[in-house]
Amino acid sequence: MNVKLEVIGFTIESCILAQAAGAHRIELCDNPGEGGTTPSYGFIEAAREKLQIALYPIIRPRGGDFLYTNVEFDLMKTDIKICKELGCNGVVIGVLKTDGTVDKERCRQLVDLANPLGVTFHRAFDRVADAAQALEDIIEVGCERILTSGLHPTAIAGVDTIAKLIKQADDRIIIMPGSGVRSDNIIELAEKTGAFEFHTSARVNVDSKMNYINDAMKETLKSVTVDEQEIKNIMANLKRS
Repeated sequence: MNVKLEVIGFTIESCILAQAAGAHRIELCDNPGEGGTTPSYGFIEAAREKLQIALYPIIRPRGGDFLYTNVEFDLMKTDIKICKELGCNGVVIGVLKTDGTVDKERCRQLVDLANPLGVTFHRAFDRVADAAQALEDIIEVGCERILTSGLHPTAIAGVDTIAKLIKQADDRIIIMPGSGVRSDNIIELAEKTGAFEFHTSARVNVDSKMNYINDAMKETLKSVTVDEQEIKNIMANLKRS
């Protein structure tokens, strides 16, 4: 089976490391503390210049929930146009209604605007009221992939739901497990779900290299990057699964 690994790129360095370690695709994000928001124009441009693998920026104007105002929705549309102009391979979206259903009308507008780019529906899916119905709605609006942890905090915790979603999808859309995916559980996830695409942050915190630190600020100034060896380990285990 042609397995694929997507890695979150929160910095340009992490994108380059992930590509070197064998990742197939980058989900480009800013603000790891918010769970990922839309990266800047400069970040997208630099990532496209440095990467040969697929690049999918997230289209999420802020952290928090996935219910957006008209102004925020217009901003999402503008960001998709920028991704097209910069030569991205796809985008990552997710819009919900107040009742926990997929906002099909708005999602369809974003998918149509992104065309011919690919579109992944992100972990807004894990906040829906009815996963089975949400799956059908996302297929209907034209997304190619759903990133999900099976409506649980981690993919391992939601493994049974993920397996059910893959069975329901019946090759009409890709179900990609994500959240807490590591080299020590990737084989279990593959075997129990039947998934062939996976998503990981392989995240590590890096200490500041500043020689001077103002102790009165009481902060560590750590930054986020990826563990290149962890990505290599995940890839090696996927090939054995």
